[in-house]
Amino acid sequence: MAEEGSKSLSVIYCGVCTFPPEYCEFGGTLQKCKDWLKDEHPSVFEQLYSEDALAKAAEGLSLEKQEKIEREIQKLQAKEANRAEKELQKKLASKVVVKRVERSKRKHVIVVSGLEVFGIDPKKLAKTFASKFATGASVTKNVEGKDEIVIQGDVGDEVEEYVSTLLEEKGLDSVKVERTEDKPKKKSQS
Repeated sequence: MAEEGSKSLSVIYCGVCTFPPEYCEFGGTLQKCKDWLKDEHPSVFEQLYSEDALAKAAEGLSLEKQEKIEREIQKLQAKEANRAEKELQKKLASKVVVKRVERSKRKHVIVVSGLEVFGIDPKKLAKTFASKFATGASVTKNVEGKDEIVIQGDVGDEVEEYVSTLLEEKGLDSVKVERTEDKPKKKSQS
């Protein structure tokens, strides 16, 4: 039973780094966190980052230590910005491959690879494909050790369209969805 007079504690979490605002400086995206906090919770922003709060926090530090800390924070922010830029460039440079593989006679499977770069869970997507196309779909590892989705049946056009739509929803509409075909080699007759 709850005691009388007990209050529930409300904790605010940053919309950028998901830390409480007091710990945003350890996330590497401090400036974005400050902007978010200023817009969403101005009273908490004033409490943490007003001139008085910063002066009180810096009271015990020497001028050299303050400058050193500021330089380290700027380095960390620059590093985080570079990392985010590299990750975005990597995403935009990669492509999704939808390959049609012939099994035997008129049997085909569709193999989708290259989705791991975009943060798409292949197991969930395989389950979605299985229910959407009423067919079997599984996740396997390819020769490079990366996940690929194998879908039974000749549903390449539909899969390509669905993957394109999924990437557009994530804001990655400039990513290429490449379509290839892989036929087994015919055995020579002697």
